[in-house]
Amino acid sequence: MKKENIFIFDTTLRDGNQTPGIDFTVEDKQRISIILDDLGVDYIEGGYPGANPTDNDFFSSAPKLANSKFVSFGMTKRPGRSISNDSGFKNLIAYKTDAICFVAKSWDFHVEKALGCSLDENITSINESVSKAITTHKEVMVDCEHFFDGYKNNKSYAKECVKAAYDSGARWVVLCDTNGGTLPHELKEIVEDICLDVPGANLGIHAHNDTGNAIANSLAAIIAGVRQIQGTMNGIGERCGNADLISIIPTLILKETFNKKFNISVSNDSLKDIRKTSLIIDDIINRAPNKQAPYVGDSAFSTKAGIHASAIVKDPKTYEHVDPLSIGNERKLLISDQGGKSNIMATLNDIGIEIKKDDQRIAELLNIVKKREAVGYTYESAHASFELLSRHIFGKETEFFKVESFRTMVERRNNAKGQLITVSEATVKIELDGERYISSGEGNGPINALDNALRKDLGKYNKYLSNMQLVDYKVRVLSGGTGGVTRVLVESSDSKTNERWVTIGVSSNIVDASFQALFDAINYKLVHSKAINN
Repeated sequence: MKKENIFIFDTTLRDGNQTPGIDFTVEDKQRISIILDDLGVDYIEGGYPGANPTDNDFFSSAPKLANSKFVSFGMTKRPGRSISNDSGFKNLIAYKTDAICFVAKSWDFHVEKALGCSLDENITSINESVSKAITTHKEVMVDCEHFFDGYKNNKSYAKECVKAAYDSGARWVVLCDTNGGTLPHELKEIVEDICLDVPGANLGIHAHNDTGNAIANSLAAIIAGVRQIQGTMNGIGERCGNADLISIIPTLILKETFNKKFNISVSNDSLKDIRKTSLIIDDIINRAPNKQAPYVGDSAFSTKAGIHASAIVKDPKTYEHVDPLSIGNERKLLISDQGGKSNIMATLNDIGIEIKKDDQRIAELLNIVKKREAVGYTYESAHASFELLSRHIFGKETEFFKVESFRTMVERRNNAKGQLITVSEATVKIELDGERYISSGEGNGPINALDNALRKDLGKYNKYLSNMQLVDYKVRVLSGGTGGVTRVLVESSDSKTNERWVTIGVSSNIVDASFQALFDAINYKLVHSKAINN
């Protein structure tokens, strides 16, 4: 049986840009476009030219794409106006993109209340807009906004909007669950009904995630007949976001329900980069990755319980629904007080420490882990610190420098202008290659100052730290309020390789706990840079 094609439409740059706190620059949009093109999605919606200066500049310097079609977005012509008298519409279609996507109201309530026009006038706007656009663009799409709510309120009118777009020549008519309140079972029934009037090969789905069902609704729509899926990278978007293409794409490729019937433009080789794609997008929007994200999250293939780990070592299929390597992820058997020898052995093997099963140091390491977790350490969240501890126990430790002592100072005072300011300074005494160095640093706070001082003068090792940056810092007081034990988790990254690692420190003093985590972060980076050989 010949497989059908499912088309992937990415709207990260348009709908994703509506996420609170996200405002893409022209450079961000250009970079993301290339990333999506490399991944192999069918369509990249660039934004709304004419709506703001950023989109104007972006469309004026549109990226050159090798695999994807570049799409502009905008409204149908205004009701009650001719195309020749609608300057906004004329400016929109003047941009010579590969395709154009119009948004059109399909809920009678919105037509009359928001647009303030008659139902017939809205149909006329859809007809005339599509008819004009197919003379200027190779592909025209109509996103039927609020379609599912419209269908429930006035079925015949919602269907009339879809038919108007299709009959006027639209390549795609997209059914949009704009408010995100439709559930999978009702969405499937509605889509099946629409497919009786318009071929599924010309229908798309755009699901919002307000009930947490955007992915389920998108997949249900495919089963019901649609052949285009719209969504965003990491599910970003207004309110609760959009359908997450980072989860949908692996599902279409790896799950038999879909891969035996359908092809998509993203190849198996490109799929191996989807975790990397997800991390880069999060980095661009300055957001910490969701560790429990399906397929690509750090915890997606992590196992904590010892009995589960033992089974995975024997056969990964016991607790894994797909091979993590197929999406660029990796298996992790977490080190914790609930874990056992199987977790330790598997993790040491991943680190590259080869030992025999009867090595007594395994029990020693496990005992240390359990004792440390009893006082607040959590190595399941700080794999990098665990690796350094393991290297020490098994004689693999690489000591690059020693810290003799450190001191931090926070001063709150008025500056020369009489403004109240806070100044943080730190001093670190370091021993490196038999020489003693004293480094000082300033920062936004004592931890930032300590980090700057610690990395300021490490001689021959500084070159390995040039791309290292602290991207997340978490503090938790474990007991006793302000005088209790404090746990600090520091997440670091390499801006060049996009590698991330987490280290930990525990102390009754927050600065000391932070120092432990910062010290481990630097040493982990040096170990993996093979700095000991230079």
